[in-house]
Amino acid sequence: MSLAVLVIDVQRCLCEGEYATFDSSGIIDRINLVTSRARVAGALVVIIQHESKSGPLTHGSQGWQLAPELDTATTDTLLRKTAADSFHRTNLDALLKEHDITELVICGMQTDFCVDTTTRRALALGYPVVLVCDGHTTLNNRHLSAAQIIEHHNETLSNISSFGPVVRLARAQEVNFVA
Repeated sequence: MSLAVLVIDVQRCLCEGEYATFDSSGIIDRINLVTSRARVAGALVVIIQHESKSGPLTHGSQGWQLAPELDTATTDTLLRKTAADSFHRTNLDALLKEHDITELVICGMQTDFCVDTTTRRALALGYPVVLVCDGHTTLNNRHLSAAQIIEHHNETLSNISSFGPVVRLARAQEVNFVA
């Protein structure tokens, strides 16, 4: 299997309380659908957790923990990161190369930060991306609703062609792990 799923920042503080993202429970349900199918197909599933030195994502804090509704398996690879880019100062690219991964499926939280940045970096590194268009979310900001931000990023990311590899949008139930 040459596909890997990156599940970005599905952590407690982004699913409940002050920083709860738009439709987080629906997003987690769709991510669980994708990762379940990936595991059955033998695809690599990488669960990525953001951490900071202070605040709600401090390593080991309640907010830093994975959301309890997120299904994980002992075969999943856990990866800690400290930047919006899941490749920055991590072993993600080496891990993908070690497993002969040639394409990524990306889903998770903070569309306009970590999902966007990781997707763009993946393209720059030569990985085509399937972006689960109903499998990422964020918060409202001062100018746009979360739904608008999600739609904007689906449109923008799927129209980037300058890297060579491109982003293909797929709904969770459409992501195919069969060659």
